Amino acid sequence: MTSNASFKHRIRARMAKTGERYTAARAQLLAQLAQRAVGRQRRWISEPEVDDAAVRKGTGEGWEHWCQQIEQAGLAQAPHPDIARWLQGQGVGLWWAQTVTVGYERISGRRLPYQRADGSFTAGRSKTVAVHAAALREALLDAEGRAELLPEHASELRSKPTSKDIRLAIGPGVAIIRLQGLADGRAKLSIEHNGLPDSEAAERWRHWWGEWLEALDDADQTY
Repeated sequence: MTSNASFKHRIRARMAKTGERYTAARAQLLAQLAQRAVGRQRRWISEPEVDDAAVRKGTGEGWEHWCQQIEQAGLAQAPHPDIARWLQGQGVGLWWAQTVTVGYERISGRRLPYQRADGSFTAGRSKTVAVHAAALREALLDAEGRAELLPEHASELRSKPTSKDIRLAIGPGVAIIRLQGLADGRAKLSIEHNGLPDSEAAERWRHWWGEWLEALDDADQTY
C-alpha cells in the first residue's frame, strides 16, 4: 500500500471519528504531521505505538536510528519476519524486535493504524470495571445474557464455556474478551476485536468498545 493511500485512510478514519469534512480532516492531519516532524530526518506516515524515549530505553537507540538502519540493510520492503530477525541479529530482544518492526512499518506507511502483519485490523480496549468477573463471565456465555449486555449487535459464542478467554463473533470479526477478577470485587477486562476489514472499522469498534466498558462500569445492576 502506498504512503498516499495510507494517509487517505487516516483522513477517512478522522472523518468518521470527528464528523469533519475531507478538507478539514486533511488539514488537521497535515498540521499534526508538521508539528511532529520537528527534529526528525524523515516524514512519518503514522505514529508508532511506542514513543521514542521508550524505544531508546529498550533498545539503546531511537526511531530515526532504527528506520535508517533497516533501510540501509536493504529491508525497506522485506517481510515482517525478516526485519524482526535482522533486528534480533543486531542484539535487539525478541519483544523489542517485533515492536520496532511494527513501528517502522507504521512510520514508513507499510502498516496502517490497528493493522496486523497479515493485513487484517484489530481494535483493542481495556478497563477495570465495577462488576464481578464470575457473574459477567456467566452473562457473556449465555445467549440471553449477551443480548442484554450487547443490545446493539448480534453475537455468537465461538469458544467453549470452559475456555479461559471468551470468543464472540460480533460485527465483521471476532472479539476475544479476557476477564480477571480482582480482590476488591471488580473485574479487569481486556478486549481484542480481530478480523476487521480496515482502519476505519477498527477505529469505530475501538470507540464502541470504549463506550461499552464505560457503560458497564456505570451500570447500576450487578451481573
